[in-house]
Amino acid sequence: MPLLALTGGIASGKSTIATALAARGAVVIDADAIVREVQVPGSPVLAAIAAEFGSGVLRDDGALDRPALGALVFGHPDRLAALNEIVHPAVRVESQRRFDEAFAADPDAVVVYDVPLLAEARAGDAWDLVVVAHAPVEERVRRLVEIRGLSERDARARIGSQVGDAERLALADVVIDTGASLDATRRQVDDLWDRVTRPR
Repeated sequence: MPLLALTGGIASGKSTIATALAARGAVVIDADAIVREVQVPGSPVLAAIAAEFGSGVLRDDGALDRPALGALVFGHPDRLAALNEIVHPAVRVESQRRFDEAFAADPDAVVVYDVPLLAEARAGDAWDLVVVAHAPVEERVRRLVEIRGLSERDARARIGSQVGDAERLALADVVIDTGASLDATRRQVDDLWDRVTRPR
């Protein structure tokens, strides 16, 4: 019943790895999806965000205006830290509930926590393995510009708002290099899957 943390900077190929692991039978729990769920209208988390950042981060229907909030926090480490202090505790509670649920349903499950901000959350103690998706910064900038449509300036700001590669890689038990071909990434995922499913 291994519990893996899968992390990586923006545009590092983490989602590709998560999809490949799910195809092999892993239970993938998406931290970003949990973040969205704990920020729904009427939630204590959303109320705290509005209190901290102002009503301008809310849409007319009461939902979170993510671009407006992003404009306030990206490139501003103190503001981003304030947001993380509001959001991370609620996400940790819900994530743990889902881990427990997955292992109750199948004690032999391989559970993968897809968590972009593992290093930022300083949450490194609960995992059997920490898997880091890694690609060179310039490749990540290219992906953000060509695939996601960001300007180069915005792409670099998004990357710069996250912890550096060295800090993220320092957490790694396994590094999957996504900077080459998709086939090369898949071979590394196969090696990881063999490692975590091998009889002990």
